Amino acid sequence: MGAWENAAMPPSLAGEPWPDLPYAAWRDTCATLQLWTQIVGKVRLAQTPWLNHSWHVTLYVTPRGLGTGPIPHGAQSFQINFDFIDHDLVIAASDGGRARLPLKAQPVADFYAELMQRLDAMGLAVRINEIPNEIAAPIRFSADRVHRSYQPDYAFRFGVILRSVDQVLKLFRTSFVGKASPVHFFWGSFDLAVTRFSGRRAPLHPGGIPHLPDAVSREAYSHEVSSAGFWPGGNGVDYPAFYSYCYPTPAAFRGEPVRPAAAFFHEGLGEFILPYDAVRNSSSPEETLLEFLQSTYEAAANTGGWDRAALECDSGKLCVPRRL
Repeated sequence: MGAWENAAMPPSLAGEPWPDLPYAAWRDTCATLQLWTQIVGKVRLAQTPWLNHSWHVTLYVTPRGLGTGPIPHGAQSFQINFDFIDHDLVIAASDGGRARLPLKAQPVADFYAELMQRLDAMGLAVRINEIPNEIAAPIRFSADRVHRSYQPDYAFRFGVILRSVDQVLKLFRTSFVGKASPVHFFWGSFDLAVTRFSGRRAPLHPGGIPHLPDAVSREAYSHEVSSAGFWPGGNGVDYPAFYSYCYPTPAAFRGEPVRPAAAFFHEGLGEFILPYDAVRNSSSPEETLLEFLQSTYEAAANTGGWDRAALECDSGKLCVPRRL
C-alpha cells in the first residue's frame, strides 16, 4: 500500500479536498516529479499525431493521480498512469500486459532507464527526445542524477489538489459554447489548464519560451485565447497558485478589476495570480476559484472585444441538456 502500508492515504488528510502544499517543503519533489511527467508525456508525444495547440501531448487527472490516456503503438495501445495513492507508475497495454514501477526517491536517470526497459520488455519500444522542455539548464534524462527526491505525502497532496481543481475547471468550462480545450495537464510548464478561444486568429507569437521550439509556441497561440489554470509552485511564484492570462494581451487587461481581493496582476509574468492558500482558506474554495476564473475571463473578453453573447451560456447542470 505504498508509504503508509495499511492505509490508502495519510489519515490526517482523509477527506480534505484542499490540503496544504508548502512549496518550500516539497520543492525538490516537485522538480523531480516534473521531470518524470516529462518523460511519460514525451512517450505520448512520440506516438501520437499532432493535434492543435499541443493537446495531444498532455496528461489528464485521474482518481489516483495523472495519466496519459490511450497511446497508439501499431496494432496495440497502452497507457501510463501516475498513482499518487499507492505510489506506483502503472503501464497497462491492450494485449493484457501490465507493469508497475514504484514511485520512490531515485534519480531521474534511473526512472527513465527502468521505464524504457519495461516498455521494451512489453513490446512497446518508444524512443523520445531526452532533453527536458521549458526548464532552465536542462539535463538529459539518462544523465540526470541531480533530481532524485520523492516525498509520498506531498505527492499525495498534489494528487488531491489536482482532483479538486480539475472538477472546478470542468464546471467553469461548461459555461462556454465556443471552442475550448479539455482540462489537461501540461508537463512542460507543469500546470493544469483550460483554455477558451474567441474564434479569431491571433498575431504571430514571438516565441522565446526556454527550451521549446518557436514553432510549437506559435502553433499553440495561433488563435486568440483566455487561459487559466493551477501551478503547484515555481514558474515565477514560490507558492502554489492559480493563474489567468490572455493572448494577445490588450493594454487594458492588467488594469481590469478581478475577484477575489487576493488576486493581483503579476507584472513579471504578465498574468493574474491568485495564491492557492487564498482559495484553500476561504469559506468556499470552489466558489472562490470560480470567481477568479470568471472575473479574469471577463477581463480578457471585455478588453479584447470578444462576442460574449455568442460564446457564453449558463453553467452545466447534472442530466439537464443545454437550453437553446
